[in-house]
Amino acid sequence: MFEKTIKQACDMLHVHNDLTKFEDTIIKGVSIDTRKIEKGNLFVPFKGENVDGHQFVRQAIEKGAGAALWDKNVANPPEDLPVLVVDDPLLALQSLANQYRHELDLKVVGITGSNGKTTTKDMVASLLGMKYKVHKTQGNYNNHIGLPLTILALPQDAEVAVLEMGMSGFGEIELLSEISQPDAAIITNIGESHLQDLGSREGITKAKLEIVQGLKEDGLFAYYGDEPLLQEQVRDLSLGRIETFGRSEANTIYPVNIEMNNDGSQFETSLYEGETFFLPVLGQHNIHNALAAILIAKEFDVTVEGMKEGLKSLKLTQMRMETSLGKKGEKIINDAYNASPTSMKAAIGLVSELDGVNKKILVLGDMLELGDNEEEYHLEIGRMIDPGSIQQVYTYGRLGELIAKGASERFEAENVHAFQDKKELAAMLEKQTQSGDLVLFKASRGMKLEEVIETLTN
Repeated sequence: MFEKTIKQACDMLHVHNDLTKFEDTIIKGVSIDTRKIEKGNLFVPFKGENVDGHQFVRQAIEKGAGAALWDKNVANPPEDLPVLVVDDPLLALQSLANQYRHELDLKVVGITGSNGKTTTKDMVASLLGMKYKVHKTQGNYNNHIGLPLTILALPQDAEVAVLEMGMSGFGEIELLSEISQPDAAIITNIGESHLQDLGSREGITKAKLEIVQGLKEDGLFAYYGDEPLLQEQVRDLSLGRIETFGRSEANTIYPVNIEMNNDGSQFETSLYEGETFFLPVLGQHNIHNALAAILIAKEFDVTVEGMKEGLKSLKLTQMRMETSLGKKGEKIINDAYNASPTSMKAAIGLVSELDGVNKKILVLGDMLELGDNEEEYHLEIGRMIDPGSIQQVYTYGRLGELIAKGASERFEAENVHAFQDKKELAAMLEKQTQSGDLVLFKASRGMKLEEVIETLTN
């Protein structure tokens, strides 16, 4: 991880105060939370709407922090403590991350997209891990604070960093790309998340394409080639190396001979004919994510056998198509980390295609951040659910009720249930589910559907 003397850190930043008496103190690692301070950490305080982190600087150093940053616009920096007075602690954090990234003998893979970026990150890391010392974004550390913290936590012997890049508005992905300077970049797809901030899918496409702004001159850009908006906007970019993945044969890589079952998918690819890959994750959309990972693995000279083993041994971040057994023996799929119309349709389509189960049940909640047309999106989801493939639909939340309304146009009334109370929803599911049933949970993270899952599993 990042390790410097205070003098070295001062040389990397524009520091306004004299720290000569502390210059030999070692700082190791970075923290923004006094509850997680480790010995030697550089504490970075932020000014929030309700709390100013500067008031915790002394506490952080008493807990073992080696030093702290301090905003020059905040009065009375403590002269008895090793605080580095800088123009802006956030900009200083980002600058340190950028400089540390270039100190390391490191390759970076940047990943963004409306859906699937965390799953793709896990896949890329698993495949590259067959050959390299790989570190990846943990949790939701994918924004203007989290990504720099991820970089500064990289071991000095790291060979590859796989970095997820999230955003809510224009300019954010560009910043993350400029900080991390990726050697390869992926856009998984374009969906509807953040429509309320970006106005249109065209706007979302433009924002996601900011990932190429920091891409190395000879770097590889891989994107979902079946998305017309990406095809259109990529034409206007001056990029040296572009490859695509997707279902159609126009892509650099596409799947052939797909076989799906309840444990995952087997498929071959256009690049490696006769080689069968097994993916222990459900869904056609995840095969597309795997294709993106294969392109990156090829770029980094991972063998085909390494790729196959990397996919076979894949471990996904929690709540991404995570399967478990309920206490009655029902099979539960937890895909409730986030949701958009695109990802919800994909998840419903997946469940519709699965065989060998008793009853198929959907538990769907609000999709957030969809902008002015959010109600129509939810109605549309309900209307597309096929009663020939799905037996029961349960919804939770104000917008989820619109999914139920749409589903009621095709389903018998007794097979559609809308709830505003999570405990009532959980109680109803407990009564209705039985061994052999398949239950999909899908909603935006803010709906916290995992609380319902806990009732079925504990």
